[in-house]
Amino acid sequence: MNGFAPLGYQRIIADLDEQLQYVEPDLRSLSGCHLFLTGGTGFVGSWLLESLLHANQRCDLGIRATVLTRDPAAFALKYPHLAQSAHLDFVCGDVRALPSTLGKFDAMIHAATPASADLNHNAPLEMLDTIIDGGRAVMDLAAQSGNIPLLFTSSGAVYGKAPAGLSSFTETYLGGPDPLSPKVAYHEGKRVGEFQCAVAHQRSGIQPKIARLFAFVGPYLPLDRHLAVGNFLADVHAGRSICMTGDGTTVRSYQYASEMATWLWAILVRGEALRAYNVGSEEAVTMRELAELAAATVSPRVSVEVRGVSVPGQLVDRYVPSTQRAREELGLLSRIPIRESLSRTLDYLRGYQGH
Repeated sequence: MNGFAPLGYQRIIADLDEQLQYVEPDLRSLSGCHLFLTGGTGFVGSWLLESLLHANQRCDLGIRATVLTRDPAAFALKYPHLAQSAHLDFVCGDVRALPSTLGKFDAMIHAATPASADLNHNAPLEMLDTIIDGGRAVMDLAAQSGNIPLLFTSSGAVYGKAPAGLSSFTETYLGGPDPLSPKVAYHEGKRVGEFQCAVAHQRSGIQPKIARLFAFVGPYLPLDRHLAVGNFLADVHAGRSICMTGDGTTVRSYQYASEMATWLWAILVRGEALRAYNVGSEEAVTMRELAELAAATVSPRVSVEVRGVSVPGQLVDRYVPSTQRAREELGLLSRIPIRESLSRTLDYLRGYQGH
């Protein structure tokens, strides 16, 4: 690891060292296990692998993981320290058509979803098919291993838009996306994915644990996509002014990457089967506030321009989870506030220009 982006990776190592005290008990319960992971090359999957290998190294847990990827060579270029690990095996394939020779596993994590706004808007049926066909293939593979835990990374998108007066989504909220909107393929796909978990649990006895993911920030976050926080940090890192086309009233919350991974391991190990847990932060910020916080992470501070104009009476777009269930049932907390999360991510970017 020391040869991999030493300055940027120093930030990640510090995060993993800090995380270890919280994640070690859950990972220790997986000692000697063989896991299967889809989506290991994405933001969520890469942090799961980082935390797994760090705990393996520090605590000698002997956990192995088989990771599905469509392009092992590209992954090796992006994450050479992960690709070279003796504890990871990489299998080339598509989640919709898993190789028939994979064998059996002690636990599985299904985190493969094309996180592409362009695909969701311009090829919604392809997005939907990918999620549904991938879920079916993963559930069939899990059934071959018997009564094993399976973590499915769903999304807070299953709740749809928050109505007026709702400050945060609880797991018992039964709203949903507008089924007549062609822009909700991802949302509906995740809802079907949770349904697939329920059917697989009934038919084959696997133990699906549902993690409904909200918004995150940290190293490995893409800076060139539709993610506002990534765009803001890219501007700040380049010394550019932050220019917002919206009115800045949209409300989000952001959990730091290492804490996200801690929560996901806890849900896999200790979560109740066929039960959903929100994963995210309750620290709500408007986009204007987020931009101002990002701008303040550098000196001299960059400027923030808000071009959009608020419309009186317009419903505010609010996407914030209630994490009471995760706190009370699993003892999980978000300890890193948004200001610190932004600062840590920028520290990573300063030290490593590759992401």
